[in-house]
Amino acid sequence: MSTHVKEGFMDRRTVLKSFALAALMAGSQMGTASAADTIKIGEINSYTSLPAFTLPYRSGWQLALDEINAAGGINGKKLEVISRDDGGKPGDAVTAANELVSRENVSVLFGTFFSHIGLAVSDFANQRKIVFVAAEPLTDALTMEKGNRYTFRLRPGTYMQAAMLVDQAAKLPAKTWATVAPNYEYGQVAVKVFKELMSAKRPDIKWVDEQWPAMGKIDGGATVQALARAEPEAIFNVTFGADLTKFIREGNTRGLFKNRSVVSLLTGEPEYLDPLGDETPSGWIVSGYPWEQIKTPEHEAFLKAYKAKFNDYPRLGSVVGYNTMKAVAEMIRKAGSVDTDKLIAAGEGLKIDSPLGPITFRAEDHQSTMGGYIGKTAMKDGKGMMVDWHYANGADYLPALAEVAKARPKN
Repeated sequence: MSTHVKEGFMDRRTVLKSFALAALMAGSQMGTASAADTIKIGEINSYTSLPAFTLPYRSGWQLALDEINAAGGINGKKLEVISRDDGGKPGDAVTAANELVSRENVSVLFGTFFSHIGLAVSDFANQRKIVFVAAEPLTDALTMEKGNRYTFRLRPGTYMQAAMLVDQAAKLPAKTWATVAPNYEYGQVAVKVFKELMSAKRPDIKWVDEQWPAMGKIDGGATVQALARAEPEAIFNVTFGADLTKFIREGNTRGLFKNRSVVSLLTGEPEYLDPLGDETPSGWIVSGYPWEQIKTPEHEAFLKAYKAKFNDYPRLGSVVGYNTMKAVAEMIRKAGSVDTDKLIAAGEGLKIDSPLGPITFRAEDHQSTMGGYIGKTAMKDGKGMMVDWHYANGADYLPALAEVAKARPKN
């Protein structure tokens, strides 16, 4: 009796083990099948630190991702994006990148906003030998002296954007200039490049003052007072976000901008222009994104799809996110693989269609030819807008290849 019970018990245990093993194998096979049908991509950005830009940016890449997967994915495989918030800290961005690569097994990284964070993730990509498509960081170091074969950049860099503005700024009669910029990588490089390009075109001008407020901590009153004391005929501004709002408010109150020209990076972007409302200064020469006035077929299609999905209008971040996701997907499609070397080969010379027109990634520095809109600020119905704008094709403002070869590391 006892022997029968024992044998019966052993039989039941064997059966249970068999079911457990079968379930495990089935689960493993399901996981393998799922992994085989999916390409994982890692994404990192400063969502909590700069939501005005990064949340529309996220909506942009989500729209592109939905379109790509709805059309069958890439080479028959769906794309899956695993996203992380870096909190505006380079160390956290690198930690997130490491987790995405080591734990999530992503094949490509993309994203980042701030220049110092983009550089940190680019360095990580170089060390870990994984492709990184930088969406927004504008520092020229990303594609020049700190460039590497694993890093590509979508948005026009500081040199390109400054050069676009200089074309217009050099026409101003002003001969004395001052600058104001956040005291970190992007602001420092923007001022350096703008001064160099302006001085080359206008050797008659004189630089009379520089103001370097801490990013996110500008003392608007003190900054405006210092600029006023220098009595420049024109100002080059690089502040953005909340700092820009404070700077303009104090400048309007104290009459800084009266009878004085201002050239301003980024100010025409809806992310920063819209919050100004009736405080928007008129006549500033700015870079931006006049989304409601662009009537090209490719932009109207993007606008329609974006509004249908989010019941909102796009910001420039939306276009950047959309284009970055499209670039990553096309790179994988062209490579026919997620092998790093094949992805790099596919990325060099990669061409994509975008809401702003065709874009190409130059092989020599991995910089795209995405351009920007240059115009002037104006007020309409109590709201700021861009007028007299034109699209500056990024291909016309790329750094010279000789300068790229001289600056870029040989790797």
